Amino acid sequence: MPTVNTLMQGKVCMVSGATSGIGKATALGLAQMGATVVMVSRDRARGEAAQSEIKTKSGNNAVDLLIADLSSQQSVRQLAENFKRNYTQLHVLINNAGVFMLTRRETVDGLEMTFAVDYLAPFLLTNLLLDVLKASAPARIVNVSSESHEAGYIKMDDLQAKKGYRPMRVYGQAKLALVLFTYELARRLQGTGVTANCLHPGLVATNIAQRDLWPIARTAAKLVLFFGISPEEGAKTSIYLASSPDVEGVTGKYFVKSIPKRSTPISYNESLQQQLWEESAKLVNLP
Repeated sequence: MPTVNTLMQGKVCMVSGATSGIGKATALGLAQMGATVVMVSRDRARGEAAQSEIKTKSGNNAVDLLIADLSSQQSVRQLAENFKRNYTQLHVLINNAGVFMLTRRETVDGLEMTFAVDYLAPFLLTNLLLDVLKASAPARIVNVSSESHEAGYIKMDDLQAKKGYRPMRVYGQAKLALVLFTYELARRLQGTGVTANCLHPGLVATNIAQRDLWPIARTAAKLVLFFGISPEEGAKTSIYLASSPDVEGVTGKYFVKSIPKRSTPISYNESLQQQLWEESAKLVNLP
């Protein structure tokens, strides 16, 4: 029987994108620390398989599964409702799910897919769960960004990439938006006992960009799989920010390998942070 350490005993943690890669490794790591883990998955069969595996490997039965398609705002709202129906506390929210699209696709809400899933879904879900997080303080919000945010820039007049779609730029924009959101959120949450931090997990060998690849991109993806770090290694910073006493009360920071680093200079622009927040609230119909 695996031994469960008790660092996170009594803590409720939600992890999105928890059926594979970094998300699954994060969920397992927290379950091994005794947390109650709520996994969010788009696919029920894959979700149940991962849930069962995590219960077995961790020796912790408090591993729950909620189904949601993060590309749909209605589904994100339903997810928040379902969570609140089952839980009165949330100590850690890890916005981990992400997609990388080679061609421009729109969601059911008519929004560009990468921006919607990698940024707007965390923005909406976090806002919908803020009341529970505040009621559970001290609580933590952990946003999984990427060093790709350094290549991104926010085009307020073209957030949906209608004027030209370049996959890396669009992905970079979504990850930069997540950093800007984290800093603005941290400022708005001052004094509540809820912290917000973001991170770059490292170059991780996952399947995020394995589908529908052009030949040259397929070669690049294979190189990432070969040279990239394992999902377990990639999950370390997420787990650290979710659980470590060292970061109790630390907020509004960007971490790489569990160490605070400077994110790209534009990410510290408070006027841009506020502008993006206001536009995002409109896009997801938040008051």
